[in-house]
Amino acid sequence: MTTTEVHGGELPGAVAAEWTKLWSVRATWWCLTGATVVLLGYSTLSAIVQRYDSDQPMSGHTIAIGGGFYLAQFAVIALTTLFVTSEYTGGGIRSTLLWTPVRERVVLAKAAVLLPVLFATGVVLASGGTLLASAVKGGHGLPTTFSAVFMAATGMGGYFALLGVLCTGIGWALRSAAGTLVSVLVLLVPLPLIVATLGLPELVPYFPGIAGLNAMVEAGQPNPITEAVAPYAPWVGLLVCTGWAAAGLLVGGTVLRRRDA
Repeated sequence: MTTTEVHGGELPGAVAAEWTKLWSVRATWWCLTGATVVLLGYSTLSAIVQRYDSDQPMSGHTIAIGGGFYLAQFAVIALTTLFVTSEYTGGGIRSTLLWTPVRERVVLAKAAVLLPVLFATGVVLASGGTLLASAVKGGHGLPTTFSAVFMAATGMGGYFALLGVLCTGIGWALRSAAGTLVSVLVLLVPLPLIVATLGLPELVPYFPGIAGLNAMVEAGQPNPITEAVAPYAPWVGLLVCTGWAAAGLLVGGTVLRRRDA
């Protein structure tokens, strides 16, 4: 009978170490709690408006992926940014690289830890927001279908997971929490607007924030933020986000490998 040991320098050991790091700091709990409070709170308020003022009727899943989601994503950005940049702030990166000398494994380990956590977070928040909004607004507004809820939940989960990976890549490249936060926020919010004003609105759906939002709505339906219909299927939106995440991870891993800790 043989036994298999998990060494710290190997990928399984690195993933286990990063999993422990993620849940051992208060920032993780604060960010996840903040995302939950913002999304559920916004869903409740929007549902109350639907109950007493139905000039613009909305369904429960549309409320969940509206303004509450838009704000909750910033908590996800903060969580994933700190997950990487805190290594440099406290000098822990030296111990991390001593434990896992192959730097690409550190990059992959952090991404591997974040993917299931953020996917589950998105699914739970989208489902919870939809159920809460539907219950509060009662029979007012528009009805919600299972397929729409499924699309919203899986889309939000996939977007949160891929957005987290993108943030870690930028974090590895910049090593600064402030720089990473600013870069990601510019990429998500003002940059698409600037591109649109320059006469290239056809490029806007291919920015990660818009592509992720388009992945949460059924084909042919407008998203609740830009109110535009995506020129592609929902799964393509997640594919676009995957491309951004992979590019960010590649750049971040390359910088980490070539630069001193």
